[in-house]
Amino acid sequence: MKYCSLGSGSRGNSTLIASHNQAILIDCGFSRKVILQRIEQAGLSADALTGVFVTHEHGDHAKGVQALCELLDIPIYASFGTARKMAWIEHPLWRCIRSDEVVNSGALNVMPVVVPHDAEEPLQFVIENAEGKRLGVLSDLGTLTPHILNAYRGCHGLQLEANHDPEMLMNGPYPPGLRARVAGNFGHLSNQQCGELLQRLHWDGLRHVTAGHISEKNNARALVSQTLSLILGCSTDEVTLLEQDAISGWLQL
Repeated sequence: MKYCSLGSGSRGNSTLIASHNQAILIDCGFSRKVILQRIEQAGLSADALTGVFVTHEHGDHAKGVQALCELLDIPIYASFGTARKMAWIEHPLWRCIRSDEVVNSGALNVMPVVVPHDAEEPLQFVIENAEGKRLGVLSDLGTLTPHILNAYRGCHGLQLEANHDPEMLMNGPYPPGLRARVAGNFGHLSNQQCGELLQRLHWDGLRHVTAGHISEKNNARALVSQTLSLILGCSTDEVTLLEQDAISGWLQL
């Protein structure tokens, strides 16, 4: 199994995961045109996609989902709450997914995980291939829960959210209500919360860690690298940070 970020941040998110010549997307927060360009840039044919799994209805995660799935005639996997907000309930490509019920999509098994976020019925995902390699994709949550920690244990790859630095957020350009939302229990993880999560999930089998959904206004990439390097026991240059406007390299598990 290998995976690649097609972009991560407040203006769009999508992760491409491939195994045995088949692939899925986690989210499609870009236009159909952009996402097809980035899949091609990653060296994969869009025809390899067997479905798109949607975490929640916010535009930076779901904007391009319907147009892409209709073009390729592949399923839209989303919770009932997400589908209702996106008006997909009657859509023939929608497949309802439920927390803790594994979904098979091609060569990959996908486990939805409930997370606290200010959306209708948000989910994040742990993906496993036939060889037992596990990838945890986790963003858009305001706090860590025992359920999340349990679900993401034993992952060989982790793609985590490090959205904001609390001090920068409180002194930044956002109005008070939005600052409170981002920092709240249904908002986004801070650098420190991301570090705490990584510390709890770190184990000998963990091969790759990437950090994404990094705020352009309320965070500094150097702060993310500094926080995570202390836990990973590496230099700041060795911490992999995802970018908004560029794809990452492939990471192999």
